[in-house]
Amino acid sequence: MTYTVEQHIALKRVGAIAASPDGTWLAVSVERLDHDGAKYVSDLWKLPTNGGPAVQLTRGESKDKAPCFRHDGALGFLSNRQPNELKPDDDAEKRMQVWLLAAEGGEPRQLTDEPLGVEAFRFARRAERLVYLAPVLIGVPHDKQRETAADRQKHGPSARRFSAQPVRHWDAWLHDNDDLPCTHLIACDAAGANRVDLTPQARREFAIDPEFDISDDGKRVAALSRRIGADRELDVAVLVIDLVTGGERLLGEAPGVIYEGLTLSPDSRLLATTRMVRSPKDAVRPLLTLFDTASGQSRPLAEQWDRWPLLGAWSADGARLFVTADDDGHKPVFAIDARSGAVERLSKSGAHDHPTVLADGRIALVRSTLLDPPECYVFEQSQLVPLARLSGFTEASEWAQVRSFSARSTDGTPIQCFLVTPKGASAPLPLAFWIHGGPIGMHGDGWHWRWNPLLLVAAGYAVALPNPRGSTGFGQEFIQGIWGNVWGEQCYRDLMAVADALAARDDIDAERTMAMGGSFGGYMTNWIGTQTGRYACLITHASVATMAMFTGVTDHPAWWYLEMGGENPYADPEHFDRYAPLRHIEKWRTPALIIHGERDYRCPVSEGLILFEALQYHGVPSELLVFPDENHWVLKPRNIVAWYRAVLEFIGRHFSAAAASRQAPAARTRATARAASRGRRRSGKA
Repeated sequence: MTYTVEQHIALKRVGAIAASPDGTWLAVSVERLDHDGAKYVSDLWKLPTNGGPAVQLTRGESKDKAPCFRHDGALGFLSNRQPNELKPDDDAEKRMQVWLLAAEGGEPRQLTDEPLGVEAFRFARRAERLVYLAPVLIGVPHDKQRETAADRQKHGPSARRFSAQPVRHWDAWLHDNDDLPCTHLIACDAAGANRVDLTPQARREFAIDPEFDISDDGKRVAALSRRIGADRELDVAVLVIDLVTGGERLLGEAPGVIYEGLTLSPDSRLLATTRMVRSPKDAVRPLLTLFDTASGQSRPLAEQWDRWPLLGAWSADGARLFVTADDDGHKPVFAIDARSGAVERLSKSGAHDHPTVLADGRIALVRSTLLDPPECYVFEQSQLVPLARLSGFTEASEWAQVRSFSARSTDGTPIQCFLVTPKGASAPLPLAFWIHGGPIGMHGDGWHWRWNPLLLVAAGYAVALPNPRGSTGFGQEFIQGIWGNVWGEQCYRDLMAVADALAARDDIDAERTMAMGGSFGGYMTNWIGTQTGRYACLITHASVATMAMFTGVTDHPAWWYLEMGGENPYADPEHFDRYAPLRHIEKWRTPALIIHGERDYRCPVSEGLILFEALQYHGVPSELLVFPDENHWVLKPRNIVAWYRAVLEFIGRHFSAAAASRQAPAARTRATARAASRGRRRSGKA
């Protein structure tokens, strides 16, 4: 079977979904390549929930995404398309606005004209209310915002001055400047009129990954608000604003507390979120938490459930919460009783996202597996029913297969691993050993656009996806095994136990194996390079090579102190660096390809440059691949092609060298035997 990276990037990518008020169809955001193959754009599709054919709703070279229905059935969405009723300016395509597609159809029309664009929005389900997030220049009149921002960008200085961390996040600089925009929460009516800035003094509160929700009756909005805590990491509280009176309250505010996700119940009496407490001693643990919006009191929900929940949606009667969670290599949908906390698993294998409740009580969702990209399904009568496919991919079970096994680690703990292989392979297969990032994360039976094993399987390789200590889905104690400055300890031993089990298999060629990973997986690949020579080559992407020095360059240094168990990297750098690959670099012998994005502020490119120079200095065969316009992830289509081509070429070259070196001793043995035989004949000896 041929499956190329060009075919991979040409697939349509199913994203967010929204259910129509009557539940008869889903609005689905679908990414695709633009006409030049240079970037991804997105369209909206209408997907009937009875299994009928899909209908494309929007077209063009714009980004139409984030669908959300208005109470009257009109479909709102974010888009950077050119205005059709307003005079466009030169930068119009750089801004997202809320657009509206009428329930009866026709051309979309622009609903908002925020001077600096809209970041996210929500309609109230049963009221004339729209709330959205938008950048705002503090102290500048609304009708002067766009002009002022353009003038400052053209003529003003670019300097950013800080008095506290963090100064960067992911791939962008933050700021404390008075002359730069800050994200605010804005309310208006459902037609986009009567605009009110709900948070006129907000500075950094919504600067990083803002989340909010609006009540169905349009009377209340809740948002996560961030402030720098005593440990210099960001504390999070829940800001609740009464849209009738204008009053506001801050719920759950406490030192070291983080909230993620939030959704208001249908009657707005309860607010669901997940609560975590930071500690250098213990790994964070998200706990479902319910706030009473009247009293502000909170209580945990399903406290004994040993999984990390991701919020989905409330049932129509507010009796249950639908969530997803990593679970033994899968990501099912669960129903949580809002009173008792009883947990019911609804779906089985695969990865499930965006659970959305339909008017008739069914649940729509997006599902994928290692062999099938994201597609839409409806869960009804305990069965997953597929809807019309949108990706353009034919499920790979005809030519690839997935098996799951466990290997006992050094302490007896079973370590789960997926093995993806070509179907029907007769000879032992060369192996790519992929290590996931995080380190708190999981290799799951779900599709991955950036690290897709099928592209290697189509080239004739087996791909192993192990879940060592720190992986989610196996309990909090298992996660705790990676917390603190212990990265090179049990997690490494877990991985080597899986590697030993793979090497012992008859269907794996133990002499043609390689290891690779990104982020923490890149760190672990580096650590492997200093600890063993068992692999033919190594590929390390967006990795960490130092530990003490990394503290000052990563985007959230305060979180790094916590992750390292509260150790002080300045008091005793050598002790802090005991598991830093750079400190053991003289033991590295394996050829390596180092890949890094220059806009990566989580694991900055300096880590890749330091590692490359160290390997070059020590004479280790090494190559560097840099993407100046990419962050922690490689996202641009042409760069994705370059990434996979480089990876496949590097692996193929070193596997060929490994095969040649294996054949050479056999050839020498045969040649020696022939020479000895000739010598015996000449001497007359038998």
